Amino acid sequence: MPQYQQQASWRLEGGGQIIDLETAIKDGILGGGCGGLPAGKDGTLGATAEKLDLKKMIEELDSAAAEDVPSVFICPISLEPMVDPVTLCTGQTYERANILKWFSLGHLTCPTTMQELWDDAVTPNRTLHQLINAWFSHRYLLLKKRSEDVQGQAAELVQSLKKVKGQARVQALKDLQKIVVAHPSVKKTVADSGGVSLLSSLLGPFTSHAVGSEVIAILVNLCLDSDAKTSLMQPARISLVVDMLNEGTIDTKINCTRFIEMLMGENSFRWEVVSSLSLLVALLRLVKGKRNPNGMAAGLSLLKAICSHEQIRSLIVSVGAVPQLVELLANLSPECSELALHILDDLSTTPEGLSALKDCPQTIPNAVRLLMRVSEACTQYALSILLAVCKLFPDECASLAVEAGLAAKLLLVIQSGCSPELKQRAAELLKLCSLNYTTTLFISKCKLTRTIQ
Repeated sequence: MPQYQQQASWRLEGGGQIIDLETAIKDGILGGGCGGLPAGKDGTLGATAEKLDLKKMIEELDSAAAEDVPSVFICPISLEPMVDPVTLCTGQTYERANILKWFSLGHLTCPTTMQELWDDAVTPNRTLHQLINAWFSHRYLLLKKRSEDVQGQAAELVQSLKKVKGQARVQALKDLQKIVVAHPSVKKTVADSGGVSLLSSLLGPFTSHAVGSEVIAILVNLCLDSDAKTSLMQPARISLVVDMLNEGTIDTKINCTRFIEMLMGENSFRWEVVSSLSLLVALLRLVKGKRNPNGMAAGLSLLKAICSHEQIRSLIVSVGAVPQLVELLANLSPECSELALHILDDLSTTPEGLSALKDCPQTIPNAVRLLMRVSEACTQYALSILLAVCKLFPDECASLAVEAGLAAKLLLVIQSGCSPELKQRAAELLKLCSLNYTTTLFISKCKLTRTIQ
């Protein structure tokens, strides 16, 4: 007959009560997956926990352990883990500050059961407090240990990049990229160990795309200082990035757009860096790729940033950006529609861009359709484009716009809650469009009822 073996147990501070882990899990006190909470030298549960600030641990573990926190640790009022649990005469437990606030509002009931309280005294629940403290201490210490482990691993990978070559270098870069993405705290370790300058040195005219794509994937996830960004703007490095933007995988292309846009935010950035036909063609190809919406959004975002430099707008028009973007307007998401209209609005400030907009048969119908449909920003850009085209080519474009339903849309803008400047521009365009019509005919085009007339 097997001998009875006593289960491992913990002795709670402040009393002689013994709670074993298996029972705690079975009864739902700690929840699953907690195993191996630290105990002090004397076997007490709180020996380690008391050395750590519970509130600080809860805050730092907020995102990492939010889904795993046992429900018994959660205050029913705030739905947050309790730091100072107290129990009412009904047996329900709450965070002290929350239940006292409940009482201060004049409530003399238990928030959970709504029972009237025959005693408003609150009793500290020391047992639950120690269990909460122990649970979070265990998670906190594990998190710290994992953090120290990944930081050491990241530092080792950075050092190994100085020695390894070929496929081993590519693999080391892949491993470093995974760690940087999964553990944001590693970014400082990479920087402190000279990782940024080392990674920058790996980009050059003779760098393979296999290495270059992994380096870019890491750099876009790091916080780079001005010196690092300035160094990365060297022509040979930008040339490599443009090549990968043309020939890389969709993830590499997206990372390349993020990389260039990051450099453009630097004060020392010069517009000549992005005045490359190859770059612009690659961006338009990325934007037209309907299989990956993220690639389209990334391409449009960078193209918008490039358009902010007036010197490049004519070059963008010369690669056929206007008809391609106008064609896309019919099927874009709200976010991408706003980006595309912003770009077209910028390009309409150039004679070449305005002429291209006029020559594209879908410009007016697509712009009219987006008025008062997506957002006020979209309406603003579409209205600006229509006004520019109709002002320069009133005889040809104004009547086309009216036939496309512009007049009715402009009246909606005027009557809406849009900004006064937008309403004023709508009124100006409405007046411009009415010049080629008799009053009666124009009113009919506006689709007004007799009463509104």
